[in-house]
Order: sequence, then C-alpha cells, then structure tokens
Amino acid sequence: MSSIDTSLPDELASSVSETERDDGLSKDVIFELLKNRRRREVLAYLLEADDTVTLGELAEQIAAWENDTDINALSSDQRKRVYVALYQTHLPKMDDAGIVEYDQDRGLIALADNADLLMMYLDTDTHKQDRWDRWYAGLSVVGAMSVSAAVLGVPPMTAVPTASIAGGVVAAFLVLSLVHVITNRKRERSVDGKLSRID
Repeated sequence: MSSIDTSLPDELASSVSETERDDGLSKDVIFELLKNRRRREVLAYLLEADDTVTLGELAEQIAAWENDTDINALSSDQRKRVYVALYQTHLPKMDDAGIVEYDQDRGLIALADNADLLMMYLDTDTHKQDRWDRWYAGLSVVGAMSVSAAVLGVPPMTAVPTASIAGGVVAAFLVLSLVHVITNRKRERSVDGKLSRID
C-alpha cells in the first residue's frame, strides 16, 4: 500500500517554520489550507464544538455533510473514506501549520493558536458581524412612537414633557452610537492584530 503525502506543497513547506507556527502564517499557507472543503468543514465543526473532539465523530459529521444525510444513515464506506482522508492528509497538514492540535495516536483534535487566522476568512454564523442596523431601526421606531404619543397626548406620555422625551431619544441614539464606535474599534484592533501575523 502506498503512503499518502501529508506535507504541504514544496513552495509552501518552507513557509511553515516553527516561528511561524507561533507568530502567524503566510497568505499562501492560509489559502492552501482553506482551498480544501474538508479542511473548511473541520474548522466549522471544531468551532461549533468549542472543545476537543474525536477523529471518529469529526469524520462522521463531515461524511454526513458531504452525503447530505444523517449520521445514522451513513454507510461504513462513507465513514471510512472521510476518516482515512482526515487521518492521513488533512489533519496532519493542519497540525503542521498550527491550525489544529492533532494527537494522531489518541485520535483527538482541537483548535490551535493559529486557527483564528483562518476563521476570519470563513463565513460562519458564530463569526458574523453584529447587525447594528437593527439596533438603530428599533431605536428609531421606539423613539418615533414615544415622541408621537407625547405630541398627540396619549397617556401616560402626557405626564412627561415632549422635550424631555425627545431629549431621551437623542441621548439613547448617542449612547448606541458610542457603543457602536467602541465595538468597531475593538473589532478593528482584533483584525489588525490577526493581519499583523499574516505575511
């Protein structure tokens, strides 16, 4: 039986040095790792699991996704095909790049330090940006209803001066805007930190 080559392509192999494993990765290595659907599915599964998983459960879930079926409906060939590919090829490559921690003897896999460099390129529900437009729209509706009720004299809004209600709406927009700015700055610093680790 011939062995399967688990190394990165020659032009990329030199890119994954020991210092890069700790400090970052080149774009070539990142895109080489992400171009394969199974490796993207490994990342998606590990991100959802948020813990160490076994090779068996990982292989079963990926096989189920690939065959558009339930885990219980998988054939042994479908399971084995994915298991062998993960075991021999994909997980060793991801481990070499510091994306996952792969204990081949025990069959345990977890996300590693460099995984966040790949996550920012994936469109996952967990990493989608907040929908600030919904917050602004909601506040606009509540503010408009409050001011309108005060102007029309709808109880209990008549107990508070209209100017105070309008001032409260403006203050709420100011607070929401400040939270939005602070959140964006934190996100920008996080992304800048990740990008600084990519050559």
